[in-house]
Amino acid sequence: MAPQNGVKQSETEQLVLNTVRILGADLTQAFKGGHPGTVMGAAAIGVALWRHLMRYNPKNPDWFNRDRFVLSAGHACLWQYIHLHLTGYEAWSIDALRQYHNPKFGIAAGHPEIEFPGIELTTGLLGQGIANAVGLAMAAKNLAATYNKPNFDIVDNKIWCFTGDGCLQEGVGQEALSMAGHLRLDNLIVVYDDNSVTVDGSIETCFTDVTSDKMKSVGFHVIEVYDGTNDLHAIVAALQEAKTTKGKPTFVHVRTTIGFGSRKANTGAVHGAALGEEEVAYVKTAFGFDPEAKFVVPEQVYEYFRPVVQRGAEDEATWNALYAKYQQEYPAEYAEIEQRLTGELPAGWRDSLPPKSALPSAAQATRKSSGIVATALFPKYPNFMVGSADLMESTFVHWKGHTEFQNPETGFGDYSGRQIRYGIREFAMIGIANGMNAYQNGMIIPVCSSYFQFWLYAASGVRMSALQGLRFIGIATHDSIGVGEDGPTHQSIALGTFFRALPNMNLIRPCDVEEVLGAWEVALDAAHTPSILITTRQEVPLLDGSDRSKVKLGAYPIFSTTPNDEDPELVIIATGSEVYRAIEVAKKLAPKFRVRVVSMPSQSHFDRQPAEYRRSVLASGKALCVAIEAWGSYGWARYAHASFSMHTFGLSAPQATLFDLFGFGVDTIVEKVGAFADSKRVDGKIVLPPVGEFEELLLGFAKQHAGPHTV
Repeated sequence: MAPQNGVKQSETEQLVLNTVRILGADLTQAFKGGHPGTVMGAAAIGVALWRHLMRYNPKNPDWFNRDRFVLSAGHACLWQYIHLHLTGYEAWSIDALRQYHNPKFGIAAGHPEIEFPGIELTTGLLGQGIANAVGLAMAAKNLAATYNKPNFDIVDNKIWCFTGDGCLQEGVGQEALSMAGHLRLDNLIVVYDDNSVTVDGSIETCFTDVTSDKMKSVGFHVIEVYDGTNDLHAIVAALQEAKTTKGKPTFVHVRTTIGFGSRKANTGAVHGAALGEEEVAYVKTAFGFDPEAKFVVPEQVYEYFRPVVQRGAEDEATWNALYAKYQQEYPAEYAEIEQRLTGELPAGWRDSLPPKSALPSAAQATRKSSGIVATALFPKYPNFMVGSADLMESTFVHWKGHTEFQNPETGFGDYSGRQIRYGIREFAMIGIANGMNAYQNGMIIPVCSSYFQFWLYAASGVRMSALQGLRFIGIATHDSIGVGEDGPTHQSIALGTFFRALPNMNLIRPCDVEEVLGAWEVALDAAHTPSILITTRQEVPLLDGSDRSKVKLGAYPIFSTTPNDEDPELVIIATGSEVYRAIEVAKKLAPKFRVRVVSMPSQSHFDRQPAEYRRSVLASGKALCVAIEAWGSYGWARYAHASFSMHTFGLSAPQATLFDLFGFGVDTIVEKVGAFADSKRVDGKIVLPPVGEFEELLLGFAKQHAGPHTV
């Protein structure tokens, strides 16, 4: 095919493209696995981006005003690694490339990882990188609208996202693209490597969308490149047009041939497997390389990329000079930027939260209690970007006088706004939050909210937050069967188990307004850990023994039937709305047993406490332990001898009716816990069950009382 723009490739440019392709073939063959196809087919896209279009400094990968690049098609990481090497990133030596897929735990992992120079995010599973890029673009827009001044464009970078067929098939990618189009993020450029092949082969067997038309329909400016395999100049021209497009994000649709140069081109085999020694030799010969030589980069190729280093240094120096003048002209804004770059709130932020004595004494839902923090902190600190998946008022994350993050032409708000309407896009919401937090040193603290059960949609994004050490604060309301009339589809009884098991994750279920404030403090102290605060729709009272300062311990005694809480015979552990019920149970059991009630808002924080503290709280080896929680029982055997837990799905009925129906009424708990404790009494003394023995005190209760449809 003739060049799209009529400009013929030079010999040097052809050598550069072929070198990238040969490196892809060599490095995957050395590992005997990986993804050579995209490296070979999209070489011209990579050269256009890193050599010609993107603004960055290889000698300072963290320069604040750099363009951000996100590889949503993360399996194509070798393509990115090769260009990081060629453009002069010191960490990305040829030896580093040879550790592709981490045979010796080097930096060239099988998917790009956030820890390493030139990698903005660990995109992981397909589609999430698009959402991450949208988050980066939103962060840049907000920071620019907040801090840029006339003649001082402190933030004016572009966000580039490389995506493939798989990312566009995943729902999270579609959610994020729809949102980017709505917000008119003209600093976002999505480059689509359309090679029409996945692991299973041609996408025509499963995907026949007219992608360019679809992208136009969601608000993108679309640019077509028909020979993205070889026409470097056409790609450069398209990307240059994308950089100058105003008012819309841009989608650059580039057709390529996966595995170009190989006899396996355009097949699923070249997508995710090494070519084989014979085929690598064939490719090298076809491109004019020595078939026996490996990992060869001609000096001409390094020379071709050398201007990038000088250009990056000059771009950063120009920006540094501008930023120094900005400091003189706008010292308050400069100081605020510098403070935010620490990733923390300013010292003294806790003083903005009301003391326990000033908290509402009347019973209220903990979702409403969380709104106290929104009112106290969000207007005061620009660090927060706050949003909801269509449940802003229901999750109490709004505040008086907030401005919505919107394109100013819509009349709904502007880009300086920090209240985000994510729409019905839970998965994209968390992917976007990851991008915002990763923008620069966590200077943005995303707050995201929805009903707890809806967080199942977002679970994969939450996992990526935890894996990368990116912070968001999640407000998950309607926590259990307490959802009531919305019915079992909305009543979460098992989801907490996943989040509790997730490494580097804070799942906190506070029991009242005081613990809610403690949960917020824990979340804001955790700079590199995401947190989800599980809050109720049902009202709970403010408890005398609750203490926000103890939430960080994970569990603590909140009530005792004896004056000095001495030698309990029975310890009742509870979380959330079940804590006040546990206290009422303890009072009714007091004539027969010495009872301690333990509030355990966070199992993970409790597990990190010294063994001596954990044993003392649970009276381990001395007292019978029963856990009460209107979720599934999985995990409670670590702490208790028995549990009061859900064993079925819920029903649609008022929440008070459901708590009684499923066995969480105070009288039912008193009866069953009392009987359980009595069954362990020998000669007037409780004898603890053997290690490993665990009883389900409500097993079969719902079926007996509510009928077979609850099974």
